[in-house]
Amino acid sequence: MMGFYILIGIISLVSMLVSNQLKSKFKKYSQVQLRNGMSGAEIAEKMLADNGIFDVKVISTPGRLTDHYNPKDKTVNLSEAVYNQRNAAAAAVAAHEVGHAVQHAKAYSYLTMRSQLVPIVSVTSKFSQWLVIGGLILGAASGAAGIGFYIAISGLVCMGFATLFSFVTLPVEYDASNRALAWLKNKNMVSREEYAGSKDALKWAARTYLVAALGSLAMLLYWGLQVLGGRD
Repeated sequence: MMGFYILIGIISLVSMLVSNQLKSKFKKYSQVQLRNGMSGAEIAEKMLADNGIFDVKVISTPGRLTDHYNPKDKTVNLSEAVYNQRNAAAAAVAAHEVGHAVQHAKAYSYLTMRSQLVPIVSVTSKFSQWLVIGGLILGAASGAAGIGFYIAISGLVCMGFATLFSFVTLPVEYDASNRALAWLKNKNMVSREEYAGSKDALKWAARTYLVAALGSLAMLLYWGLQVLGGRD
């Protein structure tokens, strides 16, 4: 189990470093005020209108970095700071979340796939590791094709769904950022300095998803070796 704790430690450390850098970037670019004076909410509403989307609402949600797009009720949920503030960071986040709404309106394939995986992953992620550990305890690694082995394999399959979800999320997030940045630039919504800040902020936001995906893959490979490594 020592290898497991080392892996967890490495993943947690990298995740913490990227998260801290993200918070630092957003704090920095929150000081870069938009020359057009528009709030995050106004940015979001204009981008929706420019893309011919009129059935999506922009609402304020409590918390920090809690911004998200909800395809079920078609709402762009912006954290209170992003909703009200008028800076490069707020513009980046607001446009990014609208990017997801644009994906939804255009039936972007990866967003559709991720939405289909959500109910599966919400269930399987709760039991995957326990199934693997339980299977190993029952002797999955002994080489005998007993019930423990099949329990562990079912746990690996559940982990596989979570890993697939993490990697499907990557193109969804990167594409939303690309749509946001293209709109901000093409519509002259931001100055060169503001655009650079928005781009840098979104770059670090995307890296949090990349770290999560690599961490999920590392965990799947680790437990896969534990289950299958001892078999002939």
